[in-house]
Amino acid sequence: MGRRQLSKARAGGPVARTARTKARPPGGAVLAHDRGWRREARAAWYCGSALAGVLLLADLARGGLDGPRAACWTGLGALLLAVLLPQRVTAGDGWLAVRGLLGEKRVRTDLLTQVRRADGMTPRLVLRDAGGNRVEFDPQVLVANPLLWHWLDTGVRRARESGLLREGGAPLAELAERIDGEGARRLLETLTHQSPSGGTSQR
Repeated sequence: MGRRQLSKARAGGPVARTARTKARPPGGAVLAHDRGWRREARAAWYCGSALAGVLLLADLARGGLDGPRAACWTGLGALLLAVLLPQRVTAGDGWLAVRGLLGEKRVRTDLLTQVRRADGMTPRLVLRDAGGNRVEFDPQVLVANPLLWHWLDTGVRRARESGLLREGGAPLAELAERIDGEGARRLLETLTHQSPSGGTSQR
């Protein structure tokens, strides 16, 4: 009997499936991404390059530009770029990833154990899964990208059904309300800007 149960677990029982799921790194096809990331990234590059360029040209015009000063001004431009460059958020079926300057971090949204909001100068949404993976990003990204929210919410529902996610109802409910309100506002703006008469005029 014991051997039969052990072979069943090895063949794909609930315990084996859970262990494999936790061990398997989150991945899969990208089904949603931050649509405004490229625009914000370009703006960050422009600002960093412009600051470095202005400082270099000003020093060059004064005749005081040398190697160390050029490196200093270039470093200031790079620092501004690092501050302004946004994180890139992507998601798929069962996962969400956040890529920053130091690399990419991922969580399994269907294995989430904690969702919380970190308040500060910039509010952050913090997600943690059963494998110990953790990501942190601006929740406004979800408001601006309903498809990202859809895949996160799909994973959250699975995590709740499995009994893993027991913390995070308040920030998720607040986000859902904001996203619904934003969607209604956009729909109203679209209807307002539409022409009242869709037909063609007759001569």
